[in-house]
Amino acid sequence: MSAVIDGLQAGRRVEEVLDRLAATGDRAACAAAEELVRVLMDFYGAGLARIVEKVGDGPLKPVYGDELVASLLSLHGLHPEDVHSRIARALAAHGEPLELLGFDADTGVLRLRPAAASTGCGCGSGSGGGSDAGRTLEDTLTCFAPEVTSVEREPAAAPAPALLQIGTRPPSPARVP
Repeated sequence: MSAVIDGLQAGRRVEEVLDRLAATGDRAACAAAEELVRVLMDFYGAGLARIVEKVGDGPLKPVYGDELVASLLSLHGLHPEDVHSRIARALAAHGEPLELLGFDADTGVLRLRPAAASTGCGCGSGSGGGSDAGRTLEDTLTCFAPEVTSVEREPAAAPAPALLQIGTRPPSPARVP
C-alpha cells in the first residue's frame, strides 16, 4: 500500500459524503448509504476481532501506539489497553506537557491543565498553543481514546511560593574588649 491512510480524514470524508447525500433529500438513498456503512463496519470489525483473537496480545503490542491501528481497535472495542492507558498514550504522543485531572467515563469529559514547570518562571506556559494545539490534542485523543468526547482545559496551577531558608546566624567573631 503506497498511500498513507489517515483514520481521522477517512472518518470525516465518510461523514461529508453522508451529509451530501442527506442534503439531496432522498431519504431512501440516505438510509441505504448509512446501512452500507454499518454493514461494512460490522464486517471489518468481525475481521479485526478474528485477527486479534488468533494472533494474541503479544505480537500486537508493537502496533498499539500506531494511531490508525489504535483507532481501528478502539472503534471496534478490541483495543486491549484500558481507556486510561490510551489517554496517557495520547497525551504522551501529543507532546505538550499536560496534567491529567480526571476523566468522566459517563460524560466522556477529560479534564486537563498545563503541567507545572519544574524550573524557570513558566512564562511560556499557556501561550503559543492556541486552538491548533487543542485541535491536535483532540485529534490524537480521537485516535487513541474515542471515549473522550470533550476536553476541558483548566488554567495552570499557581506556582508554589519560593522557599525562604531561615537559619541561625553564623557565630560572630570574638569581640576583643
